[in-house]
Amino acid sequence: MINPVWLRSFCTLVEIGHFTRTAEHLHMTQSGVSQHVRKLEEYLGQPLLIRQGKRFTLTSTGDRLYQEGQKLILSLTDLELRVGLDPAYEGIVKIASPGSVGLKLYAHFLALQRQYPALVVEYRFAPNEDVERLIAEHKVDIGLMTRLSTMSEVSLKPIAQEELVLVTPSGILEPTWEQLIKLGFIGHPDAAYYAGQLLRANFPEFQNSHQFKRSGFSNQINLILEPVSMGLGFTVLPSHAVGAFKEREKVAVHRLAHPVNETIYVGVHAHKFKQNRVKTIIAEAKKCLNTL
Repeated sequence: MINPVWLRSFCTLVEIGHFTRTAEHLHMTQSGVSQHVRKLEEYLGQPLLIRQGKRFTLTSTGDRLYQEGQKLILSLTDLELRVGLDPAYEGIVKIASPGSVGLKLYAHFLALQRQYPALVVEYRFAPNEDVERLIAEHKVDIGLMTRLSTMSEVSLKPIAQEELVLVTPSGILEPTWEQLIKLGFIGHPDAAYYAGQLLRANFPEFQNSHQFKRSGFSNQINLILEPVSMGLGFTVLPSHAVGAFKEREKVAVHRLAHPVNETIYVGVHAHKFKQNRVKTIIAEAKKCLNTL
């Protein structure tokens, strides 16, 4: 393969037409320019120049090499510029997060993409364990998590807090333990964990979620509140999931006397260079999650 450094020296020499001025332009010595040309001639096995002191004329081979080499040099220059620019609002960014965080962020990122069409956000909803694995395996650029990582490849930083809230049908103003027992519990994949965090801090009677009758279950984050809105039971969810529910007037959101918050962490691979578009999305996520 032709050495691109030699080729760049040769093409510059042809354009300037003088060895000394070419050397000055390339910040080289004149002998260095001559050496690059000789190496090309040795590699190709044909003369490229007919030398006339410090000037020259091209052979037919030299002319063909210049015509094709110029195209390659321009292509390499364009590649250097594209790699070096690293634009903040262009390119694909792959993100994964648990459902509640995603319901808050996804619409925000779609609005951002409308503003900057060259910025493409690919969003995946996944539980914490899967988000952690996707970061470690370089399958996403950014992962949002609500617990600390156990993997050394995953670097996490806290960026926001998300409140856990008790959600009941709209007719209940201040829920009592007896009302919760009567209503029954609408389950979801994280329901037992969330209930344990919030209800244990606010109801001395609480031991575990099995104390409540099972009134329903959904693993779709945007459907969990449907049975609650129909009066079929109560549940505990992060506030972003509740905020995304379209029929908020049909449910009552209760912030209890002893609030419980989850920390939201932004995660990236610990050994991967962070591109400017990734930094843009992280900054937007932080801004969105800290806006009421």
